[in-house]
Amino acid sequence: MKAKITVNKNQVIGAIDNRIYGSFIEHLGRAVYNGIYEPTNACADDKGFRTDVIELVKKLNVPIVRYPGGNFVSGYNWEDGVGDKSKRPRKMELAWLSIETNEVGVDEFQEWAKRAGTDVMMAVNLGTRGADEARNCLEYCNSVTDTYYANLRRKNGFEEPFGFKLWCLGNEMDGWWQICSKTADEYGRAATEAAKVMKWVDPSIELVACGSSDMGMPTFGEWERTVLDHTYDYIDYVSLHCYYGNKENNTPDFLANAENMDKFIRTVANICDEVQKKKNGTKQINLSFDEWNVWYRTKDEEKTAERWQVAPHLLEEKYNLEDALLVGCMLMSLQNNCDRVKIACIAQLVNVIAPIMTENGGGAWMQTIFYPYMYASLKGRGETLVSKVECDTYKTTKGDSIPYLYTSAVDSKEGELTVFAVNRSLDSDMELTLSLEGYEDYKLVDHTEVYHDDIKVENDKDNQRVYPVSREINDTSSVILKKHSWNMLTFKKQ
Repeated sequence: MKAKITVNKNQVIGAIDNRIYGSFIEHLGRAVYNGIYEPTNACADDKGFRTDVIELVKKLNVPIVRYPGGNFVSGYNWEDGVGDKSKRPRKMELAWLSIETNEVGVDEFQEWAKRAGTDVMMAVNLGTRGADEARNCLEYCNSVTDTYYANLRRKNGFEEPFGFKLWCLGNEMDGWWQICSKTADEYGRAATEAAKVMKWVDPSIELVACGSSDMGMPTFGEWERTVLDHTYDYIDYVSLHCYYGNKENNTPDFLANAENMDKFIRTVANICDEVQKKKNGTKQINLSFDEWNVWYRTKDEEKTAERWQVAPHLLEEKYNLEDALLVGCMLMSLQNNCDRVKIACIAQLVNVIAPIMTENGGGAWMQTIFYPYMYASLKGRGETLVSKVECDTYKTTKGDSIPYLYTSAVDSKEGELTVFAVNRSLDSDMELTLSLEGYEDYKLVDHTEVYHDDIKVENDKDNQRVYPVSREINDTSSVILKKHSWNMLTFKKQ
């Protein structure tokens, strides 16, 4: 099979906001307890954080982490996670039917984020709570005033504010599964009032309003229009959430989901522009794709798990090569839509539908999806260029015509061009020719590949069966992309 990619230096989609390589930690399963925090582990530091996990997070170069949820936040009292740990309440956590000890809260998480070299995207509870609790939480985290909540932070040992600049106004409030879910009008009003007082407390923050929980919601589209009609003057982003799976064991259809993600992004961006025009507004509302991943094997697991456990094994998806291929494509989709998607969070970071796994009392290891995420984060910073693709296509069961090649191209603006590419063919290698217009003095210096002959193979704590390798470069004008492989081609100015 033959394919061609044409990239022109002057055809720029947009500048990539590094925050599209963000992630997510929720108080769910073993994400926090026995994930990032395990004081009894041999790798624990002076605060109880697992240093082996921190090192892997640093390898990913994660710019921002959304916290503390997720469904969890809609029933969460932020005050439970600050101050003296011995006085913190032990509570029934209704989102995931677990026990929350509150050993880790905002006090601890902001310290973990500093040690992991990342920023915090903080979420407030607009389920059981509202504007008053949201503005108090913001005061605690960010204010320098001589006022109650800022002084409470100081009393708890933090003279300097945490300085969180990005805040989510609740989570998936359209979902029946959400604690105190709302109609679009109910949420729109609540989010508007919370946004209003939060920006009075700290005008420098950016705010994310809840979009639909996914594209398949019956209110999708109308939810966004109604919420934005209420919140347009106060918010900066609207959220998108999407998870894909392969329950039918149809890999060609599964790998075509990157096109579905593209469509989702374009649809919500168009709705944002529609509302802006209706309002005669000058502000463009951009997108925060703050939950995305492959997730289907462990869906609804909490319904059958034993209730009221501390840090139970929940939603610990085991990823294979085909999952890594789609994750790689989804990252390319975010890059190719960087003109509107400014924030994105792979959900989640540790143990729960995550690239990083840990053993209680043991070590940490990398799932298959770790590698495309890592390379996109490390090498996908700069400007995305238009990639024109010529290749054969295949038909999905829905009748869609899907190119075998999915790709993105990122100019670092520092003399390096990176082309990411997935060959979605299950049985044919691909001879790829690259036409780099305006990059005549650039040379291919690296071809990194993630491949295994068995597309269903997984990694585990003992074996890294799927991992990146550097391919030998014999021809700088064309390369071979193996069947069902993820690839990164690096060109440098000579």
